[in-house]
Amino acid sequence: MSTKVSLIDLDLMDALDLAILVEIEAQERYEEFARQVGSSAPDDAGAFFKQMAINESKHAADLKMKRMELFGDSISRMCLEKLYEYQEIEAPEFDQATSFMSAKKALLVALSSEVKAYEFFDKAQEIVSDPEVKALFKELKEEEFHHQLLVKDLINSTADDESPVVNSDDVDGPSGL
Repeated sequence: MSTKVSLIDLDLMDALDLAILVEIEAQERYEEFARQVGSSAPDDAGAFFKQMAINESKHAADLKMKRMELFGDSISRMCLEKLYEYQEIEAPEFDQATSFMSAKKALLVALSSEVKAYEFFDKAQEIVSDPEVKALFKELKEEEFHHQLLVKDLINSTADDESPVVNSDDVDGPSGL
């Protein structure tokens, strides 16, 4: 049985490992959404979710590089079991992807996730005691705020229609198999 992870006790390596797992979880969720929603155009919801997965992957890679520079190949003390209470810090909720969702709706899902991540790092920054961890969480909070601005710009440049996107060749219902 794994012990509960307290934010107050995190050192910098643990905090980086937590941040990496947050990005990986968000990446995997967006990949799942892209599979669920599908894509038939470069600017539809599925394509947007694919791009979000790529972005989350890049964030994880940047954090991994920072961790490698600071701690080399040191074995992580963090694991998903210990992080259970911190899951879905940035990942959208499972029920947020819907069939035939519009690009606008996908953008709103992403914005909600960026706000959720910002709020987590904002609160966590106040809880942690290690000054280096506090600085990292402040940096991550500011990055999440920047991501919110980018998504808001995309929302403002996207058609206001949030209704489902249905093409004539879409299947009306399950095949019954």
